Amino acid sequence: MIKFDYHTKVYYKDIDQMGIVYYARYFEFFEEARTELLSSIGLIVTKIEDEGYFIPVVSASCDYKEGAHFEDKIIISTKIKNIPSARLKIEYEVFRKKDSKLLAKGHTVHAFISKEGKPKRPPQFFLDKLNSVIFD
Repeated sequence: MIKFDYHTKVYYKDIDQMGIVYYARYFEFFEEARTELLSSIGLIVTKIEDEGYFIPVVSASCDYKEGAHFEDKIIISTKIKNIPSARLKIEYEVFRKKDSKLLAKGHTVHAFISKEGKPKRPPQFFLDKLNSVIFD
C-alpha cells in the first residue's frame, strides 16, 4: 500500500452559506492530495502526460460524516492499495487536524488513456514506480 497525508487549511472560498465546506470542494481536496501522493513517489502528472498518457477520473464518490469549517486545518489521507491492471483506485479520508475527527471519506477511479482518448494499459514506468515503493 502507498500512503500520503496531504495537509491543507479551509479557506473562505471553500465554505458555503452555512459556514461549512461546500460538498463539491472535497473532490478538489482529493485532486490536490492525489497530485501530491503521486509526486511523493516520483510520478509527476505532467511527465506522465508527456509520455502520452492521461489518467482521467471515471468514477468518484464521497461520504460526508461531519463538516469542516473556515480555518480548520485538515489532513487528507490518500492511499493506493492495489497495483492497477486497467484502472487505478485511490482512496481518501479527510480528518480535522485538531481532534482527528473523520470528516469525509471517498475514492476516485482512474482510467489510462492516450492523448487521442483511447484506452491504454498502465504504462510500465508507472507500474515499476508503484512496485518499487510498495516493495521497498
